[in-house]
Amino acid sequence: MTFDLNQFRLDGKVAIVTGAGGRGNSIGRSYALGLANVGASVVVADLNGEGAQAVADEINAAGGKAIAVQVDVSDEDSTLAMAEQAKAAFGGIDILVNNAALMVDISYDNCETVAMDAWNKAFAVNLNGALLCARACLPSMRSRGGGRIVNQTSGGAFPATGLYGISKLALVGLTTTLAKQFGKENITCNAIAPGNVTSDAGKLLVPDDSPFIKFLETACATKARGEPDELVGALLLLCSPAGEWITGQTLHVDGGWVMRP
Repeated sequence: MTFDLNQFRLDGKVAIVTGAGGRGNSIGRSYALGLANVGASVVVADLNGEGAQAVADEINAAGGKAIAVQVDVSDEDSTLAMAEQAKAAFGGIDILVNNAALMVDISYDNCETVAMDAWNKAFAVNLNGALLCARACLPSMRSRGGGRIVNQTSGGAFPATGLYGISKLALVGLTTTLAKQFGKENITCNAIAPGNVTSDAGKLLVPDDSPFIKFLETACATKARGEPDELVGALLLLCSPAGEWITGQTLHVDGGWVMRP
């Protein structure tokens, strides 16, 4: 078969993007719009129901298909309800993007002093949330002949130097495990590890005048910071027929900050 650009199309596919309705200029929003732009019907899922509706409205106004769903990814019943709403609206689920996470609102205390409640909450959202969403979506993917799961990890996990990085590195372990366990059912699982992104959340955590920007300017092979839209190409590769032979991988999109052989 000769490759053509139609292999990046997702017409007839249904995608769930968690964390897609939070702070305005967000990676989740860019992911949702990008998937809609190549033909997918999109479930915009977020704890912030109003934010999710705003992104869904944006997709529908541009001629795409989307619904908004309020979800708490750390709650199993909520993730199951999200999957049911996706099936009711669009007939099934083909793609799950586990983008919801705690980043700004996470403890940055060291391991000696971090409160266990804060530790457990980080893992409940950043790791357990991805597992619960995958479990909710797997039956529909299986019934439709396969699916794609993409987990959002972080360049901050390589190496992990705090709670956020630890939770995101654990997500890499979940990624390889899901890839191995469900690959024979044509269900792939990969991860994207962004570098420093100028999303609203990213700029709250790392303002323009942060000394960390100066470090990144030295550490990165190209530019130190990227826009949310610059992650969409990687996502579409991993979700589309063009990337069907890729699984169990972490794709770094970070200007060459983290380089792994």
